[in-house]
Amino acid sequence: MNRLTKEQRLQIVQIYFENNGSVREVYRKLRSSSDIIRRRTVRTEETIAAVEQSVEEDPNESIRHRAQQLELCPSTLWKILRKDLGLRPYKIQLVQELKPRDHAMRRDFGVWAENEIDLDADFHRKILFSDEAHFWLNGYVNKQNCRIWSEENPHETLETPLHPQKLTVWCALWAGGVIGPYFFRNNAGESVTVNGDRYRTMITDYFVPELDGMNVDELWFQQDGATCHTAHVTIDLLKETFDERIISRNGPVNWPPRSCDLTPLDYFLWGYVKSLVYANKPEFIANIRPHMLEKVVENWTCRIGFIRASRGGHMPEIIFKH
Repeated sequence: MNRLTKEQRLQIVQIYFENNGSVREVYRKLRSSSDIIRRRTVRTEETIAAVEQSVEEDPNESIRHRAQQLELCPSTLWKILRKDLGLRPYKIQLVQELKPRDHAMRRDFGVWAENEIDLDADFHRKILFSDEAHFWLNGYVNKQNCRIWSEENPHETLETPLHPQKLTVWCALWAGGVIGPYFFRNNAGESVTVNGDRYRTMITDYFVPELDGMNVDELWFQQDGATCHTAHVTIDLLKETFDERIISRNGPVNWPPRSCDLTPLDYFLWGYVKSLVYANKPEFIANIRPHMLEKVVENWTCRIGFIRASRGGHMPEIIFKH
């Protein structure tokens, strides 16, 4: 790695202090000094080939470090990567870990769902997808992406509790709309976590009454494999409304584990809702327009197709766009 020598670094420090800490003056003197290594700014065939070889050896190296290694100006390196080599910077995609058996279960579910869509072109529009999510009452501030432009440092601070309060929210989403939100609270109005009894109370006192007036005989109900969802007593309760049209672990149709990428609430609703809630816009469910839900549900069919084609593997990030 071609870096500045110790003597060159000392020379830079000396220039800096001799000019009262003026960075501009340091740059001016360095550019006119033959003692300091100059970064190349010309995109020659030799330079392009060196960059290409460097990327092949280590595609994860940063622009700054790679420019130091190749003695290139960072802006020149960027132009070579984008314009000459046609490369783009991609962020790592975080996906949920899949266990060895998960691939087969995801593939089998994809085959089953595609067969149902072949029999009924509107099948995917008749599924009530359900899930819970946690909402932190103090919101969330990413200080790395939060900047305050000012002539002087305002020393702005944000106090946060040691153990911030959260709400557990349940919703169901389908092509026809969103049912919810339902907030899990105790008799005193305090937020509580979900267990089997509370989940079944929600189904009996809230969810089933919300279905009044809907053609339930054509609807399917989906839930993930959380323990509170899959107790036999819970499945039996759901069968009173949906009969055998239940997609769930321990249900008539098995839902593949660790498949949040197949749940519209995970790949759309919760992210959309939290972006509004934490921006002080509490009317979040009302803002979801029908055409958005149509796109989200149609997107589900693309995911099912990829699950089958990839034999249950992870999805590319492009499928997460709506």
